[in-house]
Amino acid sequence: MFEILISDPLGQEGLDLLAAAPDVHFAMRPGLDRPALLEAVAGVDALIVRSATRADADVIAAARRLKVIGRAGIGVDNIDRVAADARGIVVVNAPSANATATAEHTLAMMLAACRQIPAAHASVAAGEWRRADFVGVELANKTLGVIGFGRIGRMVAERARAFGMRIVAFDPYVSAEAGAAVGATMMDLAGLLAAADVVTLHTIASPETHHLIDDAAIAGMKHGAILVNCARGTLVDADALSRGIASGALRAAGVDVYEVEPPVGNPLVGLPGVVHVPHLGASTSEAQENVALQ
Repeated sequence: MFEILISDPLGQEGLDLLAAAPDVHFAMRPGLDRPALLEAVAGVDALIVRSATRADADVIAAARRLKVIGRAGIGVDNIDRVAADARGIVVVNAPSANATATAEHTLAMMLAACRQIPAAHASVAAGEWRRADFVGVELANKTLGVIGFGRIGRMVAERARAFGMRIVAFDPYVSAEAGAAVGATMMDLAGLLAAADVVTLHTIASPETHHLIDDAAIAGMKHGAILVNCARGTLVDADALSRGIASGALRAAGVDVYEVEPPVGNPLVGLPGVVHVPHLGASTSEAQENVALQ
């Protein structure tokens, strides 16, 4: 019998596939505390996680029979791949399952930040009618800077072009020719930050990208630019971004992800000019089904 632990919520469609498989037994136990997780993985052959469970070296060491870790989502930065490799444990993900949801969410955050939609909504809900306080900016004829030009970055660029935006992108693994083929001008990071009216992040979390957006990066951005992060919280120094917003160097920000979640004490939460939501990039019914199946 092949034993599987599912330590984060997974869509019913995926559970049905596992239930129909011969010689498979699975247990879905989301929300385990640390001691319970270490105990639960001890006798399993496979571990399925989403973003909440951290499959670090201690978890991998405790899983004596573990053969494979499945990440029901794109990023695998919550899995210690070095420790997994050392044990011969395969790490797999679902790279395309929630790409559409994340791309659409990025555009939603971009529009919400440009038009101050959350603040305007709250004002009307409070019985106010302050139209003059919520003058926004248009996306048409603006430049979108896409940092990380993989699957989701390209989908965002495609949708942004429908709004009449020019696309510039930074990705050290994408050639100028490949970018041009999908309508983007490839630039270095400094050039992109200086040129873009809106900057959106779609790169992985790694030591090289940790706090990619810091005080120096914000100082190099166009005055009044907007930053959107629907990728990974570690890409942005929240203190630096809060200073950029408060000083007026940046017009607004759309923040879906945080370095620590929930973002208790995060200076961006509640800051005027910041649209913040609780990590909803993949939170559509379609994406939940797709990621479970994949």
